[in-house]
This record gives sequence, C-alpha cells and structure tokens, in this order.
Amino acid sequence: MFKIFKSTKRLSREAKKIQREVFEKMLNLATSGFGLVAALAWNELIKELVNQYIKPVVGGASGVISLFVYAILITTLAVVVTVNLSELVQKKS
Repeated sequence: MFKIFKSTKRLSREAKKIQREVFEKMLNLATSGFGLVAALAWNELIKELVNQYIKPVVGGASGVISLFVYAILITTLAVVVTVNLSELVQKKS
C-alpha cells in the first residue's frame, strides 16, 4: 500500500512539473507573438517615415537611399533595445 501511495505522489509531482512547463512555454509563445506584432508595427512606422520625409528630399531615385536609411533606423532601434534589455537583465541577476 505504501508503494502505491509513493508512486501516486511522484506522479502528482511530475504532473505539476509538466503543467508548469506548459504554462511557461505558453507564456514564451505569447510574449514572442506580441513582440512580433510590435516589431511589425515599428516596421510600418519607420517605412512610412522614410516615405514621407526621406523620399521627398532625395527625389525620384530614392529607392536605394530610402532602403539604406530604413536599414540604419531598424539596426539602430534593434541595438538600442537589445542593449537596454541586456542591462535590465543584468540588474535583475
């Protein structure tokens, strides 16, 4: 009888561990999904800024220049966000 109780208790612990892992994965997926949506929104904003403010200044042959400005803005934003998040994680540790 004691052996059955021990097995049941162990299975219960394993079930709780699996449930916690599933919730953690779901949280990670949801966070990643919202991060993607936010990144796409920033993408559209930066594209629109380039179209409205860079293209009129550069003129008709602005395709490559606009893409270059866009790439620089995206890279700068990515670096700033990554550095700030890294510092935040280090402070928490």
